[in-house]
Amino acid sequence: MNEIIGKALIETLEMVLVSTTFSVILGFIPAIILTVTANDGLKPNKIIYTILDFIINTLRSFPVLILMVIIIPLTRFIVGKSIGTEAAMVPLTIAAAPFVARIIESSLREVDKGVVEAAKSFGASNTQIIFKVMLKEAVPSIISGITLTIISIVGYSAMAGTIGGGGLGQVAISYGYQRYQTDVMIVTCIILIIVVQGLQLLGNYFYNKLSK
Repeated sequence: MNEIIGKALIETLEMVLVSTTFSVILGFIPAIILTVTANDGLKPNKIIYTILDFIINTLRSFPVLILMVIIIPLTRFIVGKSIGTEAAMVPLTIAAAPFVARIIESSLREVDKGVVEAAKSFGASNTQIIFKVMLKEAVPSIISGITLTIISIVGYSAMAGTIGGGGLGQVAISYGYQRYQTDVMIVTCIILIIVVQGLQLLGNYFYNKLSK
């Protein structure tokens, strides 16, 4: 059982790491577009903003388990199967990406307008303002938001175990629930709590360091 739990922990961490990485990549682009095309953005465009805003809100509306089932064909197309750790990464990424987009967008729009105006007065281009001013100022807030996203993905990964996604969630369901091994259920819950606490402490450390 120790070997099973150890392997499941590695699978969970793998799912979280890969899903977070890809969700940040996928969420970064729409976040920049939303920030730029907003009413108070550098290049306001109501049509683009409204369409992208609707798509992101729609994706955020799906419960994770339902999303995992809905995109099974896409999961099969990308990884060649619909169950297992690799397969779970696809819906986890898609589920987290809209949240990351909102986090980055909110962080960028919270940047002091005075700083942006000062950059404009020095002749900075929109690209320079976004990447050298706004992003630089928003990094601590983005780190804090991504920390919350990672913790959410840990919870999502546990849910993925109910449909064969692997990781600690599947161990808790297969052994703790279906086989009535309460001790296994307790151990997996304790491990998840430790993982979440560790991630939160790490996120707080980077936030405080970058805020200085």
